[in-house]
Amino acid sequence: MTETSFWAEVCKNFDKAAALTEHPKGILEQIKQCNAVYRFAFPIKRDDGSVEVIHAWRAEHSHHKLPTKGGIRYSLAVNEDEVMALAALMTYKCAIVDVPFGGAKGGVRIAVHQYSQGELERITRRYTAELIKKSFIGPGIDVPAPDYGTGPREMAWIADTFMTLSPDKLEGLACVTGKPVGQGGVRGRKEATGRGVFFGVREVCSVAEDMRALGLPIGLQGKRVAVQGLGNVGYHAAKFLGEGGATIVALSEYEGAIHNPRGLDLEAVVRWRNETKSLLNFPGATNLPDRNAVLEVDCDILVPAALENVITIGNAPRVRARIVAEGANGPTTAEASDFLVKKGALVIPDAYLNAGGVTVSYFEWLKDLSHVRFGRIGKRFEQGAFERILSALQRVSGKTLTESEVRLIARGGDEEDLVNSGLEDTMINAYQELREIQRQKQIDLRTASLVSAINKIVRSYSDLGIFP
Repeated sequence: MTETSFWAEVCKNFDKAAALTEHPKGILEQIKQCNAVYRFAFPIKRDDGSVEVIHAWRAEHSHHKLPTKGGIRYSLAVNEDEVMALAALMTYKCAIVDVPFGGAKGGVRIAVHQYSQGELERITRRYTAELIKKSFIGPGIDVPAPDYGTGPREMAWIADTFMTLSPDKLEGLACVTGKPVGQGGVRGRKEATGRGVFFGVREVCSVAEDMRALGLPIGLQGKRVAVQGLGNVGYHAAKFLGEGGATIVALSEYEGAIHNPRGLDLEAVVRWRNETKSLLNFPGATNLPDRNAVLEVDCDILVPAALENVITIGNAPRVRARIVAEGANGPTTAEASDFLVKKGALVIPDAYLNAGGVTVSYFEWLKDLSHVRFGRIGKRFEQGAFERILSALQRVSGKTLTESEVRLIARGGDEEDLVNSGLEDTMINAYQELREIQRQKQIDLRTASLVSAINKIVRSYSDLGIFP
């Protein structure tokens, strides 16, 4: 069986949505194409003194808004097709949630576990230097972020390298997001993508009409959830869904998958895996035949939060979930997605549901440009105002609150509160917009999300006078 091209899958979904719009063919073709791809190789010195050539990419899909935005992944699976596809998804994702960026993506072809910290630092800094040479990074040009195989540590190295080589840029910290808080990062960024999955699924489950069509009650309470992937996205999605009332019945990682229809204690599973280096044989759970078997368990909500193209036309007939919530980028092929929709399932597309990370990255970018922490200016003023209101209410009612109750009620919003509130508002408003397009055109949510993105991108080009 021929492996499906990720880029081809993204283009196939785009074409399906584009056919439902009235925009000229040439404009649609421009939006679909990847504007720029930088493929390069550079040498690094290993700890043993040997020299190795590293292959890397950075793709900028759309310049309809600047800067472009997208993560950098470190993986042996990285190739040009993948970074182009992921960059395109970033373009559509940003448009859907009204984040003013074009889409980009980067990749370095390495297996992280085969390199020391010093070697990874040299690779990251050299990668950054190569991007600077070709103007593929900068606060107003292209702003990377973490992805598979990278995290706050790598983002700190990128920021430090950029500012070392561009010392005249006052806004230099805004060249990358996902940094440690002490290096210009924002509180709430680590959990953002998983929290966005939670907000999106919760909003979907609040629509009585849609839940009735699926044969499910409204709300998250009691809904059975299976999660593929226990990385940053999968773990936090499972955590927040569980806290929201759902029951986590199955979990998987690269070594295998486990299932308990009565529910799994997420934190206990994580502790078990840390101790034994495996999910398997977790007390009270059943080992599934393989890691992908989690996609086929009996559940209400399936959250594929690992890699792309894991649900194909080959296994889609065995997917029993009523809701497929795409936490990962491109986990479902176009053919499989169409099959699931025809079967009566609701597929919540990645271009919407996975947008929590870029939304909070936008907040971090704004923070670094302004050089002011969210909440610093207004928090104490808000708290004082709330305390005065409570004092007046106590006088009128004759009731008296304890000091701790007053502090709890009157507390002004700090940075994490404001970031999470902004993310929640973004995910709610974006879903209602997508659902309205879905209702008007009688199409699936994935197609509706791309119709929304296309319309917004065309509007941006029109505002610039590029297209009529």
